[in-house]
Amino acid sequence: MLKLSQLALAMAAVVSAGAIQAGEVEVLHYWTSGGEAKSVAELKKIMQAKGHVWKDFAVAGGGGDNAATVLKSRVVSGNPPAAAQIKGPAIQEWAAEGVLANLDATAKAEKWDSLLPKAVADGMKYKGNYVAAPVNVHRVNWVWANPEVLKKAGVAGMPKTYDEFFAAADKIKAAGLIAVAHGGQNWQDFTTFESVVLGVGGAKFYSDALIKLDQKALTSPTMQKSLETFRKIKGYTDAASAGRDWNLTTAMVMQGKAGFQFMGDWAKGEFLAAGKVPGKDFLCAAAPGTATSYTYNIDSFAMFKLKSADAQKAQGDLAAAIMGTEFQEIFNLNKGSIPVRLNMNLDKFDDCAKTSAKDFVATAKTGSLVPSIAHGMAVSPAAEGAIKDAVSQFWNDDKISVAAAMKNIASAAQTK
Repeated sequence: MLKLSQLALAMAAVVSAGAIQAGEVEVLHYWTSGGEAKSVAELKKIMQAKGHVWKDFAVAGGGGDNAATVLKSRVVSGNPPAAAQIKGPAIQEWAAEGVLANLDATAKAEKWDSLLPKAVADGMKYKGNYVAAPVNVHRVNWVWANPEVLKKAGVAGMPKTYDEFFAAADKIKAAGLIAVAHGGQNWQDFTTFESVVLGVGGAKFYSDALIKLDQKALTSPTMQKSLETFRKIKGYTDAASAGRDWNLTTAMVMQGKAGFQFMGDWAKGEFLAAGKVPGKDFLCAAAPGTATSYTYNIDSFAMFKLKSADAQKAQGDLAAAIMGTEFQEIFNLNKGSIPVRLNMNLDKFDDCAKTSAKDFVATAKTGSLVPSIAHGMAVSPAAEGAIKDAVSQFWNDDKISVAAAMKNIASAAQTK
């Protein structure tokens, strides 16, 4: 995080900066794939209709890591954007530095407290004040499949357990196709890993190991089994996965080159952007063993302190637009996620989304609704980054034993 001395200089510069045009709203985000870009364009339209100037600041790659690096340099130099895509505990870290704007006036006028689940609302606040606006709810623990590939390989339906999954993967491999489409980025490795931990150990174990970072859980036989399962999945991926972006990985499933992909429901946004029909051109199912659990990732925009009254008005309008029914519907239909706003009409949404919405509510009641560690929702960015690196090292190096990986992950979990 930024040093306080740097932030003091940054804030002084923010107060004196006059670079923001009247009604201009500069938005830093990392939505650059097909389905994501389409979604951002809708928000831009809504803001332009309100008379504001939209300044797009897209930073591609890294699952948001690149954008976070750019944001830090912008804030330190005293030139923050009006809004930036930030989520999870990172929201509170930025707020603690005193650089985020208070959105309570907008939140009160728009009745956010009654429109958001408490767990979500709490994540958007710092010391009781709203500092960020949530956009959506993504379910992370999905597996996507190409039904033609499954049919060609003689696989009947989506696997519900890892035994069924590996049996299906063997058939796809025997048919001369790639069983598991996977990209070569550490957050993609981590996305698969957390779904495996959830499927092997269940929601309580997932919570103990990957949210509470309990050392006993991290070095347990259940974690050992999770790592063994994770490594077995690696054997069904193709050798050309290194450096491949997630959306290109989704395209492999879309084009019938691969059978399965472990990925959050933003993958569905890619299928839909390509005109594919759920249930016909692609299949969705909870990752093996996780049908009664739900790992969530919530996209959100934190608003930074700006001096100009016009810029502040634009910020308030942006926050209201993000939570408005028009954007919640259009955005989530494009992005593959579900509205974060409660009691939305889901008639236009597909069966994958309806299943997601139903499971979101159900798992919240049973205690098996858990934040995604791979997507910045569960632990501090420092601990998340260290564990992510340890997981990827294990994935990419077959010489690292399961016992050594377990030790590395447990050690990484102690990073402050």
